[in-house]
Amino acid sequence: MTTGEQTNKPVRSPRPDRFGVRALHRNVWATSITSFLMDVSSEMVLNILPLFLANVLGVKTSVIGLIEGVAEATASLLKVFSGWLSDKLRSRKWLAVAGYGLSTLAKPFFYFAHSWEMIAGVRWADRVGKGIRTAPRDALIADSSNEQQRGLAFGVQRAADTAGAMFGLLIALGVVWLAQANAAALGASTFRTVVLISLIPAVLAVLALALGAQEVPITSQRAAPKFAFRSLGRPFVVFMLIVGLFELGNSSDAFLVLRAQERGLSVLGVLGMLVTFNLVYTLISAPAGSLSDRIGRRGIIVGGWLVYAAVYLGFGLAQSGWQVWLLYALYGLYYGLAYGTTKALIADLVPEAVRGTAYGTYNAVIGLLDFPASVIAGVLWQGIGAWGGFGAPAPFLFGAAMALLATLLLAAWLPRAVTLRRP
Repeated sequence: MTTGEQTNKPVRSPRPDRFGVRALHRNVWATSITSFLMDVSSEMVLNILPLFLANVLGVKTSVIGLIEGVAEATASLLKVFSGWLSDKLRSRKWLAVAGYGLSTLAKPFFYFAHSWEMIAGVRWADRVGKGIRTAPRDALIADSSNEQQRGLAFGVQRAADTAGAMFGLLIALGVVWLAQANAAALGASTFRTVVLISLIPAVLAVLALALGAQEVPITSQRAAPKFAFRSLGRPFVVFMLIVGLFELGNSSDAFLVLRAQERGLSVLGVLGMLVTFNLVYTLISAPAGSLSDRIGRRGIIVGGWLVYAAVYLGFGLAQSGWQVWLLYALYGLYYGLAYGTTKALIADLVPEAVRGTAYGTYNAVIGLLDFPASVIAGVLWQGIGAWGGFGAPAPFLFGAAMALLATLLLAAWLPRAVTLRRP
């Protein structure tokens, strides 16, 4: 049998009596490799993109917030639709491949961008690709994992994703070191060199998923929803309301990068800080996911959100660059605890036949709220029109307050209100 025949043939769902990393389905590894390679490509560019906008093009934080917010909001409805479509078609793989492919096609245009409007257009196209791929990919992971190892599966995928980000940042750091040493501001030629290098892993990411993943048949006899959120159930809807409150204070990480530079870190310092973040994120993700399989998702997510609130409070109060660096490392602890575990919880909350729609809805809520969250952050920092804003600490103090409120609601609701729906 040829490789092509293998990748197109549906495979059996995971056996419920197999556990541990070695027992994970091949789709978990295929999506993990793809996430690793795509993040090598994306993170080396996107983490220095705010510096390119601010240092080279002279763009204000309010405009950067607008670009980042619209980038996520543009993809949000596609996340819902692509998730629903994967349920309707009872097929996940090729929608995910198409999304990764579109993002790869968009990347070269960063090289030719000479205005913030051009950057915004490329950024939005890249996010459309993410909107197409994310929900089908997550549903493929959930379909390929039994309940007792679902947290581990998402943890491994998140660890691979973040390891890719770390390697991408190390590559960007090396380019910056060779091109401009300890310069405080990013140069245009340095940015464009990073963009060219990023194209190689992006192409490999698409190939890895296309050749390595297999469709898993959806065994549920329940028909796919007619784009009705009622089918997702009340526990999922309530959870999304709480997540929405949290996300309203969770502005783009571009503001964390700008805060680090504002507190005195050089471009190399910022990249080193981001490498530290991704190292912590990578090391925590899989153990946290595995722990959630054993003790439940609630405590892991609540703990992660509390870390987030403390970290954002620290960002608001930080007085020096090294303090921001330390806080950003702790920010990786939040991601490692909460991100993959939240995706595992979603699979617990909804029936198998509507997982694509559920993941699309979850990602859409995050994306849609990233727009007001990022705009609010930019306005709180530097104001709008004649008003000069409250200063750099303001968006982080706001984010800490919203996260704490959402955490209290989650802790109060989840134990008694959620009845897990088993596939």
